Amino acid sequence: MSMARWRERLGGRDSPDRFRHYTLSSITLFALFEAGLWAFWVAMVDAGPAWLALVAALVAAHVILQALLNRAALCHYLGAAPCPRRLVALYTAVTVTVVALGCVLLATGRIEDREATPYLLWMLMYYAGPPVLALPRRTGAVLVTAVTLATIGAATASGLTGYLLVLVGGGGLLLVPLVAVAFRFSGWSVRHVEELAAARETEARLAVAEERLRFGRDLHDVLGRNLAVVALKSELAAQLARRGREEAVDEMVEVQRIAQESQREIRAVVRGYRTADLHTELVGARSVLEAAGIACRIENGPAGRLPTDVQSALGWVVREGTTNVLRHASGASRCEVSVRATGSGSVVLVMENDGAGAEPSAAGAGLPGLRERLADLDGTLSTEQRPDGAFRLTARIPGEAPA
Repeated sequence: MSMARWRERLGGRDSPDRFRHYTLSSITLFALFEAGLWAFWVAMVDAGPAWLALVAALVAAHVILQALLNRAALCHYLGAAPCPRRLVALYTAVTVTVVALGCVLLATGRIEDREATPYLLWMLMYYAGPPVLALPRRTGAVLVTAVTLATIGAATASGLTGYLLVLVGGGGLLLVPLVAVAFRFSGWSVRHVEELAAARETEARLAVAEERLRFGRDLHDVLGRNLAVVALKSELAAQLARRGREEAVDEMVEVQRIAQESQREIRAVVRGYRTADLHTELVGARSVLEAAGIACRIENGPAGRLPTDVQSALGWVVREGTTNVLRHASGASRCEVSVRATGSGSVVLVMENDGAGAEPSAAGAGLPGLRERLADLDGTLSTEQRPDGAFRLTARIPGEAPA
């Protein structure tokens, strides 16, 4: 099988599935290595064919159960399967049986102390991992500790003494926690890799959702004012046409121009490259408002010397504010726009109109989008309904403003 096919079966070049397969293969090879050690032990010991056959059968069952429990324990630790308590109980029972058989062989003199030492030490070492991974942490630790202490006690009762008993006891108390922690850490690593992959996938979905929101916001900002102007000029052209005035043709030509400009802007939004120019938006706002019969006064102050990102953000504010004046301030007769730098280094843009009856809640659905744009520059947006009927829109961006 080619390397690409193997990579595909393992879950891809870099994926949580591949890491899970790698971890499961590692702990499965651990069980197979145990089988190799026991085969070597059976070949080197002369305890009688019947006893060795019994040892080989029990050890083979122990290895098979360990391989099965490794998979079940890892799946349970990752939350993909229930706790394999019956399999743990059977695995523990086989382990205790193998230990008891070894102690019987030692007590009856069929094996020597130096042959019983690796027998008991290997059994403790290879038993420790799966129960700790399969059971809750405290339960698994208590079970493995109980089996370890029982094995050391049984070895002592069977006649194992001297440094070999110290080797079994000390090695068991050292290797058993080491193997248990290694298994637990393997499961913890797989779980966190999968959680990180899930978080990355969630982040990607949120990025897509955010981009959709940005796209919808940009379309609203682009089309809002232009459609308001188209509606206004179309109505004016219709009235002029009813009166037989030739100016109706000029108004419809202007409608056509605005529609073509809207098409270009939509294409630019789709490409993601469009930015609002503050000077252009101020000139456009004056033209549109005066065409609607609203006197417009603009003080652009340091507008031409602001950074590009600040100009773009304030340009969107002017565009949305102009749209709101046309759409919501039907009684407006004047609109004032000022851009100025404060003593603290901030840039403030204020749009104020005298449209009677304008409510802050009716100031347009684009204001949340403007707040998002300004938040990227640590800016703020506020609205104020004054007692005299005036409506004020204020955008403030902190930073190093030009003098």
